[in-house]
Formats: sequence, structure tokens, C-alpha cells
Amino acid sequence: MNKTSSTADAILACTRSLIASGGYNGFSYADIAEVIGIRKPSIHHHFPSKADLVTTLVAGYLEQAQEGFGNLEHAIPEPLDQLRAYIGHWKRCIGDETAPFCLCALLASEMPILPEQVRMQVRAFFRFLSGWLTAVLERGVSRGTIVLNNTPQTEAELFMASLHGAMLSARAYGDTAMFGTIMDSQLQRLAAGR
Repeated sequence: MNKTSSTADAILACTRSLIASGGYNGFSYADIAEVIGIRKPSIHHHFPSKADLVTTLVAGYLEQAQEGFGNLEHAIPEPLDQLRAYIGHWKRCIGDETAPFCLCALLASEMPILPEQVRMQVRAFFRFLSGWLTAVLERGVSRGTIVLNNTPQTEAELFMASLHGAMLSARAYGDTAMFGTIMDSQLQRLAAGR
């Protein structure tokens, strides 16, 4: 890795952390420069505007999710277990505070103030996640391991809303276990033979 890409990666990692703690408007290039120990023009060299920076961050987040879900599907063939592993990932991230909240869920809460290019990337992430969840639920139904009360698309949206809401509840109550309590009940609701 060269110095230029390592600087850009450090800027992106810092931005993700700052968004998690204060949202889109909760940070500036001066904050990033102070945390990383570089000058603001260096940040502008990599990302001319804040919108460019956050768009790049969200696009990378989506790519990581696509790769991660692809790996998950190869490693775990059973749809219900895929959902369990996805929830387990977030339980770990919330528990050890490495990523206590979905970046796109945080940004979605600020949609009215986000630049259009950032909004487009956030929507792309939500469309991808909804599509993946829908496909997992459809496979589970066809295998007889998942039972749905609604269409797979509606259930995917309910699952996604529950997941992000559980993140909010865990944060609001200061209780990381709250996430698992909520999401484990979602899994139980979907499991055939419950």
C-alpha cells in the first residue's frame, strides 16, 4: 500500500468514526485533520468536498457489504443461519463498539440534509440490503426453514427496520444486549416450526 492510499484510507476510517459519533454535519475537514495529524489541503487533495468524501465512504461500505454477503452465502448454506450470522456480526460490532451502528442507517436519519450524491449512495445500500434479505427469505421459504407472514419483500423491509431500530434501542438504553434481545426474537418469529 502506498502512502497516498494509506492516507485516503485513514481519512475514510476517521470519517466513518466521526459520522458514527456525530452524523454528517457533526464533523469538518478540520476535525479529520486534527485526528489524523495532517493538513486540511491534504484531505482536499484526496476528496475535494465533504460530499465526495462521504460518497466514497458509502460506496466502499456498499462494496464491503456485497463482498461480505457473498462470502457469507458461500460459507453458510442455510438461509436462517445466514440471517443468524448477519445478526451475530452486528452483536459483535455493537458489543465491542468497533462499529456500533450501520453507517447507512445513521446517514439515512439525516437524508433531508445530505447532498444528493450521498443520498443516492445511501439508497443504493438500502436497496442492496433489502434485495439480499428478500432473496435469503425466499430461499428459506422454498427450503421450508423460514415461515413468513407477509411477502418476502415486506418481511425483508420489516427485518431491516427491526435491525436498525434495535441498534437505536441499544444506543438509547446504553445496553448493547438490547440489540440481541430484539433481533433474536425476529429470528424466532421467522423460524419454521417455532
